[in-house]
Amino acid sequence: MPTDIGIIDTMVGFPKRDRREIYKFLDPHLKDKESKEEFTFPAQYMFKDIPADVEDNVDPVAVVLDNLDRFGVERAMVGVRKEREESIRALKEHPDRFIGSVEVDPNQGMDGVRYLTEMVETYGVRAATTFPAGVQVPINDKRYYPLYAKCVELDIPIFVCAGIPGPRVPFDPQRVELIDEVCYFFPELTFVMRHGAEPWTELAVKLMLKWPNLYYSTSAFAPKHYNRNIIDYANTRGADKIIYAGYFPAGLTYDRIWSDMPNVAFKDEVWPKFLRENARKVLKLT
Repeated sequence: MPTDIGIIDTMVGFPKRDRREIYKFLDPHLKDKESKEEFTFPAQYMFKDIPADVEDNVDPVAVVLDNLDRFGVERAMVGVRKEREESIRALKEHPDRFIGSVEVDPNQGMDGVRYLTEMVETYGVRAATTFPAGVQVPINDKRYYPLYAKCVELDIPIFVCAGIPGPRVPFDPQRVELIDEVCYFFPELTFVMRHGAEPWTELAVKLMLKWPNLYYSTSAFAPKHYNRNIIDYANTRGADKIIYAGYFPAGLTYDRIWSDMPNVAFKDEVWPKFLRENARKVLKLT
């Protein structure tokens, strides 16, 4: 792995005093006792050495910047919400380091479409994100179509969780085959699969071969566990389609990510695209 690339991480968050607050939207869908009462975040059973929450007197933006600097990450895409002061402050104070994204909910109808437009126009966010299993709406459901159309109109990508989700909620909304219909009806939409697409990575590769604007990000997986189908695809026909994303501080420390990363079997020519250039292309960064 080269060490002179200004890395772009397409999934970074800000540490919280109590991370459970972030996942309250899942409460109506959780049924098991561990998820509802014991876990600090819904996919906790899948991760070791989860990054610690921060104390009240610690600046979460400073914590993230320190990690970016120590590990050579030039820019990070972070979720932006009007009610999360640190995300707005990060964009305003450090526009050269942070890229904004906004989480969209298809259950909100036109209010959700207007919110997406407002966040792009007001805060310059460069991507939409969504968690179909978290809102229990299938990827190809008609409730998503206005949001997909708006992303095309705004000329921004959408990052969509695909495959079996970590939280203990039904996986059916995230079946990878549902992406095929979306790419068919919205050929101009830049669609990025998040969170593994497992156990359907072979299908994910077939769909990326089929659809020019379909991509894959490595979010929520330690590099040690990157799927072999994805590595092989990147090393052959898919070097332009695989995008680096971490999962700091939700489930992985940067120490864990970057101690694993040099052992990933990418070819030399794949690394610059994976760590930087593909994100620049998809997010339209200059």
